[in-house]
Amino acid sequence: MTTALFAVAAVVAVVSAVLVVTSRRIVHAALWLVVTLGAVAGCFGALHAEFVALVQILVYVGAIVVLVLFALMLTKAPTNPLPTLTTARSPFAAAVAGVLALLLGTGVVIAFGKEKIKPVPAGDAETVGTAIFKTWVLPFEVLSVLLLAALIGAIALSQRKSGES
Repeated sequence: MTTALFAVAAVVAVVSAVLVVTSRRIVHAALWLVVTLGAVAGCFGALHAEFVALVQILVYVGAIVVLVLFALMLTKAPTNPLPTLTTARSPFAAAVAGVLALLLGTGVVIAFGKEKIKPVPAGDAETVGTAIFKTWVLPFEVLSVLLLAALIGAIALSQRKSGES
């Protein structure tokens, strides 16, 4: 059952990720990103890693996508379809993505063979919190500053006078 749930969530993640990069409306791409990140949380949930799934939803779906949508609104990005979107390299990009997926899939099959996906043993939030705030505190803080800088940049861009370009 775990393998089937994981497979369904993985297929939803892959399909919605393709829709993220092929959408002609940037807001639709952001909303497909919500579906993709939610499906990844579903993968974690299928593996019984509920804490990681919850963090995935809170941090990525709840914070990052909201930040992207606010940045779109603050910078007055065009939300209508982009007819001038360059798609000349799409076949080449699709071929490269297909070859990469084939190589990665082959590597996973060779490495894991016919093993079934097993739920992870129950963990506690204290261990994860200790790892994040002791071992990984510097990258965590750098990411916080980066997100703050992106938000300040979006506000600064939205405050330009209408005569400026």
